[in-house]
Amino acid sequence: MQCSWKAVLLLALASIAIQYTAIRTFTAKSFHSCPIPNPVNCSLSQDTDAADKLCDESPTFAYNLSRKTHVLILATTRSGSSFVGQLFNQHFDVFYLFEPLYHVQYTLIPKLTQSKSTTDRRVMLGASRDLLRSLYDCDLYFLENYIKPQPINHTTDRLFRRGASKALCSPPVCESLGAVDLHLEEGDCVKKCGTLNLTLATESCREHGHVAIKTVRVPEVSDLRALVEDPRLNLKVIQLVRDPRGILASRSETFRDTYRLWRIWDGTGRKPFNLDVTQLTTVCEDFWNSVSTGLNRPPWLKGKYMLVRYEDLARNPMKKTEEIYDFLGIPMDSNVERWIQNNTRGDRSSSKHKYGTVRNSAATAEKWRFRLSYEIVAFTQHACQQVLAQLGYKTASSEEELKNLSISLVEERDFLPFS
Repeated sequence: MQCSWKAVLLLALASIAIQYTAIRTFTAKSFHSCPIPNPVNCSLSQDTDAADKLCDESPTFAYNLSRKTHVLILATTRSGSSFVGQLFNQHFDVFYLFEPLYHVQYTLIPKLTQSKSTTDRRVMLGASRDLLRSLYDCDLYFLENYIKPQPINHTTDRLFRRGASKALCSPPVCESLGAVDLHLEEGDCVKKCGTLNLTLATESCREHGHVAIKTVRVPEVSDLRALVEDPRLNLKVIQLVRDPRGILASRSETFRDTYRLWRIWDGTGRKPFNLDVTQLTTVCEDFWNSVSTGLNRPPWLKGKYMLVRYEDLARNPMKKTEEIYDFLGIPMDSNVERWIQNNTRGDRSSSKHKYGTVRNSAATAEKWRFRLSYEIVAFTQHACQQVLAQLGYKTASSEEELKNLSISLVEERDFLPFS
């Protein structure tokens, strides 16, 4: 029996209507549905009011777009990222997380830093993007998949460097403190606050106007394209770069065992035959690829990308921080200004902790010139000549020029945000 053209037309219209209804239903909901409690490991089922409050899907798609700015600080180890993270951590309306992707790396690929596998990289990046999506939507329960041992009743004492996040060490997340208590120092947070309640942390995240995350575990900005283009996120990327010579000097001092051969070369003047040069060249390659993408200004990064040199921030922290907040469209509050004033004028003894942020920022940016031998500097300049030129870092042609601080090795450059 043949269908008439009218019947076919009606079927087509019905199909279109069904698809339209499904799309409208999806976009009317928040980014993630509320996590389904595990009956074996969930305290929400014991508190109906808390569950209703936590699982409220009233923050709709349009609401999230208009209200929250999601910030990702894209950096590499020893590039000043902890310092930049504090510029957001101190803001009263920013929920800041320090290196949550640590848990992804050390759960999925414990030896990723030694791995050159393309498959390992894809696995890591895929899981990282999924976790970042969840965290920007204030779904901290998703993080439980990567914390070992797994949290019980949504509580854990194993979150990597919890104390580096002000929001996780303040009321209401830290229930033992009163509302008038000062923010705890990082080392005191776990001792005084006890285990971290991820339910309270999720609620705190949702009460903040913006979410900022710092990571050194995403190599290039192009790895974030799926997140940047996701219309359910308002993601803006701050790419932090630093002179590779300064990064190498800082890593050699901080990670003494890992960079032992570099230290031997620096001390003896003889380059070890088995020196792992990829510890340097990988940084330069990632910088080159990522910055090239950003400076080429592809349409998908428009209004979403800002390049920041650590040296510029160190020399004029207040001005550069104001530029960053202006790019993000977030008012900079007095807490951030006060933190900058108190933490960029430290003396030599103020930066003993390897992840410390109290220091004379301008002097710290130049300190590598006295830590590295000229032979290592010359080797670095040759290996990283493309990215040094790209980022406006000058080469030193002699040891005298290297040690002479009156000769700046940083060109005046104004890397305007892509707007």
